[in-house]
Amino acid sequence: MKIPLRLLLAAALCVVYATASQAQTWTEPYNRLLGKYVTSSGVKYAAWKANAADVQALQTVVDGIAKEAVSGLDKRQQLAFYLNAYNAWILHEALAKYPTASVKDTFFTFFTSKRIKVAGQETSFNALEKETIRSKFSEPRVHFALNCASRSCPPLNREAFTGPKLDEQFERLAKGYVNSEKGVKYSAESKSAQLSKIFDWYKDDFKAEGGPMAFINKRRSTPLPSDAKISYQEYDWGLNEVK
Repeated sequence: MKIPLRLLLAAALCVVYATASQAQTWTEPYNRLLGKYVTSSGVKYAAWKANAADVQALQTVVDGIAKEAVSGLDKRQQLAFYLNAYNAWILHEALAKYPTASVKDTFFTFFTSKRIKVAGQETSFNALEKETIRSKFSEPRVHFALNCASRSCPPLNREAFTGPKLDEQFERLAKGYVNSEKGVKYSAESKSAQLSKIFDWYKDDFKAEGGPMAFINKRRSTPLPSDAKISYQEYDWGLNEVK
């Protein structure tokens, strides 16, 4: 028995609408919370923790992320979803630990234990980053979109990532980081550059763009000289808090 084309189209539209509606239930409050508590200098954890309604609102966000269906999303939408999932859960877990000097513990169990749920799967921050975001999408700019609640991390984006805006969001964040001292400290006098450890830990992720230096110089307002002496900054794992 043949199913009429119009019925197939209607069914497909229902799936798309259901997926979009489900996402909307958590993206709207997530954007509101980001706009209220996130700044270019850090997160207002104390004010957020003191607001029980907004703590519960973030719980609603991660509950929605835990139940999200990703099969109906295209590749860019899926990547945007996983980036949002990582960052929203980081905020949730950092608030749960607050007040704290750092989310990092001695053996990095904050990042390696299965403490979060994303699209129906229990996982860890480490697995979500390495096994999904980095391995499945091969996009070096994710390193400037992910925030690990630490001072040396690229600043948390103040709006949710979306598929249609993802490339623009990536470029803005990457350019901002490599033109900041968090990303690159350059001394013209000594002709030396101290790069973020991100460019050391994940140097292989930048191979497609010619390596970390090529990636950086493509986006810096003043490119680093080819003979600059390169070293790496110590990574500050202190909580990315702003009062």
